[in-house]
Amino acid sequence: MAKSIALEKAIQFALRIVKLYKFLTEEKKEFVLSRQMLISGTFVAKHVKAATVAESRGIFGSEMFKGMQMASDTELWLFLLHEGGWLEDKYYGSINADCIEMIKITASISKTSREND
Repeated sequence: MAKSIALEKAIQFALRIVKLYKFLTEEKKEFVLSRQMLISGTFVAKHVKAATVAESRGIFGSEMFKGMQMASDTELWLFLLHEGGWLEDKYYGSINADCIEMIKITASISKTSREND
């Protein structure tokens, strides 16, 4: 398989999300928003991975767009966790920066794919 920086970053982001979910459920006893964050945060990697094996340019772009939507959803859940007091400033700042990077990467790839279609 060809090396995909977007996929590598998405996988690392998903792993951070899983660790954060474990922390939030075990230490903070927060089970609602963290579950939503877990689903959307790991689905970023799922859609980026699906794009790497897409059978057409259109499906590739669509999967990247879905990845961007999942990253955007994750940004919301992270914000709500932070505003609700479950996620401290320093942790929020770091993981939110990674989330925004995933939004930018997947949005850029999706847009370029649409323009070249």
